[in-house]
Amino acid sequence: MSLASFFKEHPDIRYIMYGGKGGLGKTTFSAATAYYLAQQGYKVLVFSVDPQASLSDIFERNIFGQGEVEIMPNLYACEIDADRRIKEYQNEIRQKILDMYGLDAIPDEIENYIQAASAEPAMEESAIFDEVVNIVVKGGYDYYIYDLVPLGHALYYLSMASVYDAWISKITGLREQMREYDAVVSTMKRQKETEEDQILKELVYIRDRISKSSGILTDAARTAFFFVLVPEEMIILDTKKAADLFARYDVPIRGYIVNRVVPPELAQANIPSYLRNRIEMQRGYLEKIDRDFGARVLSQVPEFESDIRGLLMIEKMAARMFGGRNQDGHQ
Repeated sequence: MSLASFFKEHPDIRYIMYGGKGGLGKTTFSAATAYYLAQQGYKVLVFSVDPQASLSDIFERNIFGQGEVEIMPNLYACEIDADRRIKEYQNEIRQKILDMYGLDAIPDEIENYIQAASAEPAMEESAIFDEVVNIVVKGGYDYYIYDLVPLGHALYYLSMASVYDAWISKITGLREQMREYDAVVSTMKRQKETEEDQILKELVYIRDRISKSSGILTDAARTAFFFVLVPEEMIILDTKKAADLFARYDVPIRGYIVNRVVPPELAQANIPSYLRNRIEMQRGYLEKIDRDFGARVLSQVPEFESDIRGLLMIEKMAARMFGGRNQDGHQ
């Protein structure tokens, strides 16, 4: 099966994700897939959930923090401004605290905590993922293409969803047990219960938001997750380990795409020895990839002579990705 035939045979797919270690080409493949599907007449949104996003560079458009920007007919791109979203988070939290406890101002110790929590390393990714939920729930596109964070961060969100679910389910169960004894308590006690229930409601809301994010990642009917790798030993090993971990969380892994393959026919030409050695080295690793992943390798993409930037180069990348395994003699 080729990458193009995969989409023809799975018309219900709506969410497309490219995962792998940083720097392997996930953003490039996301942009090229968006281009390909837009050319087929579908309305597509590609967006980055990586704080170090580079869609602006690839499309040669300043789209950071600009919302859903039309790149060409049917193709829209979005880079979320995490800092702005974090500030919105902070204001939402402050307002909820004021409303919940009837305060006129946020106490200094709580404000310090809000500031400290917003500086946590995972806060950027959390803010981006939360905004992604808003985008997807709003609808309006045939395909949503995620330029994912590196593998470790994606696993973090999957694990956090299960942790929140177990934790809040336990709290909810305890609250239900406590209510059996609340009929005889005083009005003051009932007021306390109401405040606690408001807190519980907020925790449930947070859990539901995380569940929606992780739920898309594990939606076998509508989600396609593709691993990106290159013919190098450590990348192959890391990809195998990551695939096993993702499978434990029921992520629907649909295939693998090999990037930066030096065209083997170059070995017949008069080329420098280092390049000949690299072709030979890649040959061995490509054989290993074939043994380990077999028919699940949907495309092999050659090393390009220049960076993928601008619609012309994205078009060339899309042609290589979706042309099949046997294109030009080396795919």
